[in-house]
Amino acid sequence: MTPETEAILTALREARRLLLITTTDLKDDQLTERSTVSELTLGGILNHLTRAERVWTQILTDTTGRTPEGMWDTGQYLTPGGATVAGLRTAYEEAARATDEAAGRVRPEVEARLPETPWEPGVVRHWPVRRILLHLLQETAQHTGHADIVREAIDGANSTARR
Repeated sequence: MTPETEAILTALREARRLLLITTTDLKDDQLTERSTVSELTLGGILNHLTRAERVWTQILTDTTGRTPEGMWDTGQYLTPGGATVAGLRTAYEEAARATDEAAGRVRPEVEARLPETPWEPGVVRHWPVRRILLHLLQETAQHTGHADIVREAIDGANSTARR
């Protein structure tokens, strides 16, 4: 693994760790609780970020531009039926490990073809692995902040106080 990739993954791991702190001691019935005007829930955030890890890992390892299953499915922002805190956290940790392993095998400048987007049909984009990892870091950090606000509104817990 290059020092650059290791540096990006270190920042990504910290954002992931904060998300997991935010969901520590969460009860299963709190996964679907809407505590703000937003429709985001802690279960939906965990589900979405798990999907994001899997989707971007497939893009950086496949490089053909095939659209990963469920990439555009807006249901990924919802808590899956029957989900548990333990199950969602485990799935997220497994997806994160797979991302780290895949990123460690590829040089940061290697380019991957991105899937065609529904809003720009026919446009082909290529991103280097570093940009994919930085995008995943940005997505994780943004939703970790969302999760912290949702959790604090549910029961007062927050990642800053729980670090």
